Amino acid sequence: MVPAADRRTGYRVEILPGADALPHEEWERLAPADDPMWARGVFTALEHSSVGPDGYAVLVLRRSGETVAALPLCLFRGLRLDDVVGSRERRLLAPVAASAPRLLRVPMLFCGHLLGQGHVLAGEALDAEAAGLLVRGVLGFARRERIGTVVLKDFAAAELAPLRPALEQAGFFLAPGLPDTELALGHNSFDEYVAALPAKPRRNVRSKLRKFRARPELRVDVLDDFAHLLPQVLALYRQVMARAEQRLDVLDHDFLTALHSSADPGRRLVACFEGDRLVAFLLCLFRGSGAVGARIGLDYRLAHEARLYHIVHYEAIRLAIDAGCTHIRFAQTAYEPKLELGCRLVEQRHAMTHVRPLPRAVLRRVLPRALGAAVTDALEPHRTPAARPRTAPSPGER
Repeated sequence: MVPAADRRTGYRVEILPGADALPHEEWERLAPADDPMWARGVFTALEHSSVGPDGYAVLVLRRSGETVAALPLCLFRGLRLDDVVGSRERRLLAPVAASAPRLLRVPMLFCGHLLGQGHVLAGEALDAEAAGLLVRGVLGFARRERIGTVVLKDFAAAELAPLRPALEQAGFFLAPGLPDTELALGHNSFDEYVAALPAKPRRNVRSKLRKFRARPELRVDVLDDFAHLLPQVLALYRQVMARAEQRLDVLDHDFLTALHSSADPGRRLVACFEGDRLVAFLLCLFRGSGAVGARIGLDYRLAHEARLYHIVHYEAIRLAIDAGCTHIRFAQTAYEPKLELGCRLVEQRHAMTHVRPLPRAVLRRVLPRALGAAVTDALEPHRTPAARPRTAPSPGER
C-alpha cells in the first residue's frame, strides 16, 4: 500500500500486512516489556488462525527510516453484533438474526489487541504531530478498505492520553469497556500471599484447597508441552464459551497450535486431571515481570463441587510468584472471585467513530450509554465499598 507522509515533520505511515512483516527486533523494542499478550508470537498465532477477523494489518509510523510506533489492526468485513453483545441484547436481537441476519453484520476495524489491553507500540509517548498522523492513517486505511466503524479497543486512560487531542479532532468519542483485572505480587511464596489476604478471602482460599485435596482422583500439573492435550483443551474451552456473554474472539486449534510452537511468549498450561482426563486448565503466558491467565476451560460436570476455577487460578498465582513476576492479569469476566483474590479493576475505554458523519452521530448518541449499561450490569453484583473499580495509576502516581 502507498505510504502516507507528513513533509513538515518527516513522519511516514506505512501499512504492513501483519505482525510477521515487522522485524522481531523492532517489535521487541516497541512492545510493553511486561505484557505477555503483546509478545509477537501471540499476534502471529492470531494471524495463522480463524479466530474471527477477516484480515490483519499493522500501521507503522516511521521517522528518518526508524520505526517509532506500530498499531495492529483487525478487519471484520461483517462482524456479527449478536456475538459481541450481552445475553439480554442477544435475546432482543434473536428475531432479526433469524429473519434478516445480514442486518446484524457490521464492517468494523479494531485497533490495538483483539485479545488483550490496547496499546500503541511506541518506545516513548507520541508527540502531537505523530499522534495526528497515526489517527489519520487509521481512518485512511478504513476508508480504503470500505470499513465504516473504527474502534480503538480496551485502552487504559494513560494509554489513550497522548492520542486524545488527535482522536477528538477526528471525531472519535469515548465509550466504557469492561475493566481488566490485575493482581499485584510482592510475595516470596504462595503461602505468604495467602497469609496476607484479608480474613474472609484467606479462609475461603484455604477451604477450597482442602476440598480439592480431599478428592484424591484429582491432581494439578504444570505443563510446558501440552500439544497432545489440545483436543481436550478445546473441548473444555468450548464449554466455557457456550456460557460466555460475548464471543468476539473464540480461539481455535490453529491458534493454540501456533502459540504452542512459538518460543515467544513463555507459555505454560495449568492442567487439572481426573485420572488421565483433563477437567480444567488455565493457559498462562509470561513476559518480563508480567504474567497473564489468558484463557480457561472447565468441565462443568464437577467444576463447582471441586472448585476447579479457583484451583487453576491459585496455581497460576503460585507460578507467577515463583517466576518473580510483579503482577498477573486475568480476563474481563467473573469479577467477584478475582476481587476476592486481591485483584484491582483497571478501567478501560474504547475510542470509536464512523468515517461518515450521520452514522457517527448515531453511534455517539447510542453506544456510550449502551456500553456503560453493560459495564454496570457486569459490575453491579460486585460493587462493595471495598471492591469498587479503580483506574490504573497515572504516570505520576506509579
